[in-house]
Amino acid sequence: MKFSSLSRRKFLQGSALAAAGFTIVPRHVLGGPGFVAPSDKLNMAAVGCGGKANVNIRLAYNNGSDNIVALCDVDDRQARKYRAQFAQAPYFKDYRELFDKEAKNFDAVIISTPDHMHAPIAMAAMQLGKHVYCEKPLTHDIYEARMLTEAARNYKVVTQMGNQGSSGDDTRKIETWIQKGVIGPVHTVNCWTNRPVWPQGVRSPKDKGESQPVPSEVDWELWLGTAPFRKYHEAYMPTRWRGYWDFGTGALGDMGCHFMDVPFRALKLKYPTSVECSVGSVYADFFKEAFYDDVCPPSSAIHLTFPSDNRKVKEIRFSWYDGGIRPQVPEGIPYEKVFTSIDGGMMFIGSKGILVAELFGNNPRLFPEEKFDGKKLPGPEKPLVEGKTEGHQQQWVKACKQGYGAYTSSSFEEAGPLTETVLMGNLATRSYMHREARADGGYNFPGRKKLFWDGASMKITNFDYANQFVKRQYRGNYSL
Repeated sequence: MKFSSLSRRKFLQGSALAAAGFTIVPRHVLGGPGFVAPSDKLNMAAVGCGGKANVNIRLAYNNGSDNIVALCDVDDRQARKYRAQFAQAPYFKDYRELFDKEAKNFDAVIISTPDHMHAPIAMAAMQLGKHVYCEKPLTHDIYEARMLTEAARNYKVVTQMGNQGSSGDDTRKIETWIQKGVIGPVHTVNCWTNRPVWPQGVRSPKDKGESQPVPSEVDWELWLGTAPFRKYHEAYMPTRWRGYWDFGTGALGDMGCHFMDVPFRALKLKYPTSVECSVGSVYADFFKEAFYDDVCPPSSAIHLTFPSDNRKVKEIRFSWYDGGIRPQVPEGIPYEKVFTSIDGGMMFIGSKGILVAELFGNNPRLFPEEKFDGKKLPGPEKPLVEGKTEGHQQQWVKACKQGYGAYTSSSFEEAGPLTETVLMGNLATRSYMHREARADGGYNFPGRKKLFWDGASMKITNFDYANQFVKRQYRGNYSL
């Protein structure tokens, strides 16, 4: 007599329960300490094997508690380490070939590529029903962020953006303090960073007409991907692509999703209503200003306005400073107690006090100190993440095993709107840098003004030139 697998399972269960004094031993105990059954492991494909992948792959793999079953990188040099570690995993240079040939063998995708390729890879993965972990910023463009947010909901997949600070204890602590009114209604937020720590505000190889032979390990066409064609130069890769508009999103895109995330969720911000900015100038010679349109500026100050849900606050003013620029310190607060970290920080100004913190919301401090010394403060309301910031990738892995609807700290539902706000600063910067030649040899700068944003329609309403930065045109046959 043959049993079906279901009938056999029921028979064994019944027999075991009928046996007097018999104890059912959990599967992990049978396997010994640390045993994880193969069926309990998440099978992941990694697209991008260098840079942030050295963190994402390592922490998602988690010493073998889960599986890396396929690898992809356009640069064999970047992939060398993980090709050796996961020798059995098939390796590809084109993510589309990986998806075509290996989709049945993996459940989720880790994306650690330059910014300009995040959206098409993430969208293709979600269309296959795969869960997605994507590095920050979620996308290169505002439109892409909106599309990925909607896609994650439509395809019912588990998502996470790589702003690991969102899994930190202090992020949750600050969120609770602000929402419980510890410093009163907040009307002003400042964030600042020392980035860029790569070249920006410089003349690019493209503008200088310089190029180099493409290394044999690199597929340059695939690396360019959605970006307009240009000749290869080592100045673009690895990592330094962040400072080039075609590939990266500058200091704001790199660090904004870390610093701005904390106030964004603490204040439950929606779409901004306006944005204005100024950027650092570069001079090639005496009174000869240089305009390097291929690269992000050396520094910038971005000022956003958000509607307020608190009837005591008309609007929330949110400012961002990069390139070493810092905000003014409110009177009565020691300068050295505000700027405690070289990476940067954040400051909430409310009607009853001021809260200052570092990267990821770490080390939050309340001012004036004498007012808050000894005061009992509420604890975090959201559940803490195991491993804190180092547990960000595994939080996503565990949520993937539970399925759609499981909580992650920075799901695309949270990360998409945050990324849109971050990228609004870049839209303002590129509008500010736009110039029109005058007959006298000088320039007019029509984008140097406050820009008004219709968030629902994803449109600047008072300077149409700026709307080209909402959605770029892809090169070749890439699409969403």
